[in-house]
Amino acid sequence: MNKKYAKKFKKKPCQFCEAKLFYIDYKDIEVLQRFINTFGKIQPSRITGNCAKHQRKLALAVKRARFVALLPFIGDRIRGNYDKTRV
Repeated sequence: MNKKYAKKFKKKPCQFCEAKLFYIDYKDIEVLQRFINTFGKIQPSRITGNCAKHQRKLALAVKRARFVALLPFIGDRIRGNYDKTRV
């Protein structure tokens, strides 16, 4: 690929590193829902901008929240009760 036309992307900073959070709480649903798409899947770090360390901690927190029924295993889009204008 020609370097003249290559796009330079700036990596998003990790939100948890900027806030200096060392622990991602699985009971903090508002934070966890920002990193889950409409299908209920955890978004990758290239989209969210999380570093590898916090992405692993985030995945563990989401899985714990799902296990204790704070988060659903599948998203609203699969269940059929979602806002179609939001897509």
